[in-house]
Amino acid sequence: MSTPLLEIKNLHVRVEDNEILKGVNLTLNRGEVHAIMGRNGSGKSTLSYVLAGKEDYEVTEGQVLFNGEDLLEMGPDERAAAGLFLAFQYPIEIPGVATMTFLKAAMNAQRKARGEAELTTPEFMKAVKDASNLLEIKQEFLRRPLNVGFSGGEKKRAEILQMALLEPQLCILDETDSGLDIDALKVVSEGVNKLRSADRSMLVITHYQRLLNYIVPDVVHVFSAGRVVETGDKSLALELEAKGYADFDETHAA
Repeated sequence: MSTPLLEIKNLHVRVEDNEILKGVNLTLNRGEVHAIMGRNGSGKSTLSYVLAGKEDYEVTEGQVLFNGEDLLEMGPDERAAAGLFLAFQYPIEIPGVATMTFLKAAMNAQRKARGEAELTTPEFMKAVKDASNLLEIKQEFLRRPLNVGFSGGEKKRAEILQMALLEPQLCILDETDSGLDIDALKVVSEGVNKLRSADRSMLVITHYQRLLNYIVPDVVHVFSAGRVVETGDKSLALELEAKGYADFDETHAA
């Protein structure tokens, strides 16, 4: 039996004096898409930040294994080079830096961290063209400064393009549906679905079941008060939509 791609065991995390994660357990196998759902403040985004290596989050107990290696011992750059990608809820704007320039720098930084040679310009241009065609992104979009003046949907599409080019093993989508209208949500979801594969796993963090109509998960986890309180198949998301989170909070308290 193969090693799970991601194993989170009894993870406890503090931010300043507040314990946010209180014993998270979660296993993600290769090729699987897992959704994490929960109300605001339940710890969903904290988990994504800890996995990506964001500062100011103190792990006080527990273990995270990525491909069998201790993820918590790696710096953010090492995690990215190892194949972890975090799509932010609010992608940053970088005035004066063309999207193409940013993409090339990101790809070469990752290759350097892996001890690989930088891409030549023709190699890079071919990779971008192939990914853009797959995701139906127009070339003029790539000449604009990164995320400057982009709509919410365009920012998310730019992140999905990064994801396609960096070819991560694990994609963490932190509330990628935030601020998107239904048309933008469909476009972004189509892009994500085109990147699903037997070698790539995804952790989709969301408040709402509507995203999961388009990115259909294999497994759904419900977060409450800093831990996973329920795990099931995609029908669990529909149950949450119908009942709300209160029943799960009460079940956990009991």
